[in-house]
Amino acid sequence: MFPSSVRRLSLIALTLTLTLVLAGTASAATTKSIWGPVVLPNGQPAGPVYKSLGVDDLQLALSWDTIAPTQPASERNPADPAYNWPPVVDQAIAAGRQYGFTVSIVLLHSPPWANAGRVPTYVPNSRQFGDFAFAASKRYPGVRRWMIWGEPSRGVQFQPMVRNSPVAPRLYARLVDSAYGALKQADRKDTVIGGMSFTAGDVTPKDWIRWMRLPNGKPPRLDMYGHNAFSTRIPRLRDKPFTNGNYDFSDLDTMETQLHKTYARAYPSKFRKRGPRIWISEFTIQAGHGSQDFNFFVSRANQGRWIAAAFREANRTDYIAGVGWLGLLDEPLGPFNRTTGLLTYELKKKPSYFAYQRAK
Repeated sequence: MFPSSVRRLSLIALTLTLTLVLAGTASAATTKSIWGPVVLPNGQPAGPVYKSLGVDDLQLALSWDTIAPTQPASERNPADPAYNWPPVVDQAIAAGRQYGFTVSIVLLHSPPWANAGRVPTYVPNSRQFGDFAFAASKRYPGVRRWMIWGEPSRGVQFQPMVRNSPVAPRLYARLVDSAYGALKQADRKDTVIGGMSFTAGDVTPKDWIRWMRLPNGKPPRLDMYGHNAFSTRIPRLRDKPFTNGNYDFSDLDTMETQLHKTYARAYPSKFRKRGPRIWISEFTIQAGHGSQDFNFFVSRANQGRWIAAAFREANRTDYIAGVGWLGLLDEPLGPFNRTTGLLTYELKKKPSYFAYQRAK
């Protein structure tokens, strides 16, 4: 999981005036994804656990600033000695081949040499980001899904950010488009996932999609749209949508309508019949108590109900490509630990473990 700071979704902010929508009726296979380790806290491989759970896909993050703290002489060459590729991705790919899951990667953060000496969350030179994406694809040919940044609609994850302004989404659009071109050059089978918005954020997902534009006015090229659909309500697409521009899980039908309209107009040959499918990179609910990361929670039993509801709703649509649960493990026991796992940190199975296991 990419580094995060406090992601507080206020019950007040997420319970504004609602308007009626209808849920989608078609269905398509939904990828069961998860965030988690390759090695468990007891030193054992996590692969058998993922196989038992029926995991289709494991998500990991690659931080450009730690992989290339100094500028490579040949930025597109993954063998350049300036690159320090983490072995965990190779381990995950090998485990996936053995236990039957794919690996998806989110590319994020920028080194000082690519962002004029600023912090890692600052937008980098888009061409250089594309070169890094190209090198990453060549380094890890076993990876097919590439997500571009994590929650860039939040100022703590992406800078410069001007609240409720097109500044950040327009800068981000250039990153996505550059990465798209580079990844397709590296391997035309690569799937590029852009957007990567958050339920609320400094720019709402509705405005993020509206303002995510290139200098020519078009939205950036992508194959899927990524979104972290956290919520204070159980997933149910027939529920009325928020009217403040926020999109939680129950608003994905509203998001799909906007995406289709946006992308069918810009790229009719690819998206005339349907907009880019939605990849839910992160969805979760805490069990037992809140934390410094999320200030809302349900009981352990209800955590399992939320998982069942998320996959049930996703499988009723043809536009939700995958649901990624955050994550396999609770954090180590503490007064503010996050309790979103299917397992406790001590590897005890929670009711949510069996709910995820049964999800199809």
